[in-house]
Amino acid sequence: MKKGTLTIISGFSGAGKGTVMKALLAKYSDQYALSISATSRKPREGEMDGREYFFKTKEEFEELIAQGKLIEYAKYVDNYYGTPAEYVEEQRQAGKDMILEIEIQGALQVKEKYPEAMLIFLTPPSIPELKKRLIGRGTEEMSVIDARLKRAKEEARFMEQYDYIVVNDTVEECVERIHRLIQSQHDQVFYSLDLIEGMKKELEEME
Repeated sequence: MKKGTLTIISGFSGAGKGTVMKALLAKYSDQYALSISATSRKPREGEMDGREYFFKTKEEFEELIAQGKLIEYAKYVDNYYGTPAEYVEEQRQAGKDMILEIEIQGALQVKEKYPEAMLIFLTPPSIPELKKRLIGRGTEEMSVIDARLKRAKEEARFMEQYDYIVVNDTVEECVERIHRLIQSQHDQVFYSLDLIEGMKKELEEME
């Protein structure tokens, strides 16, 4: 069985990352696994350990950091968030293409540790469209929306460090573009090393 690939999805708040990931997993559930993050924050009502997050105490999380058991982590508003390496590797060894939906800071950390990882930045067609979508949610005040747009300005500085930019115009088209990009990774040399070594050995035995 070929080892699963590793893809990181980032993007502006309001770009539709959650919607696209949900649609991708619904359509290709047998091929993909979405990483579950660990966090030191308390579970909210209805949340379950191992489903929304792996819930840890602050001490447990800091122990994971000390033991190098996280692919990436960051601290937001006094709570830790990170990606457990063991869960990711288990899924990849089982042949699942692993997807991490994380912030830019974490994405760049992962790329350092896993050079074979593919980084995809999800964006709406334009910034006016981004603002329109944020307002269209109807869940946040304009001050919060303005803060998200200000943050997008900072995030845009890192877009060129990603491998691909995928425009989320319609969810269906976006899902297919991401699916094709991820599947193309299987043809990379990194994922064919066993095949290459086997061929080399066979050629040597023929001499």
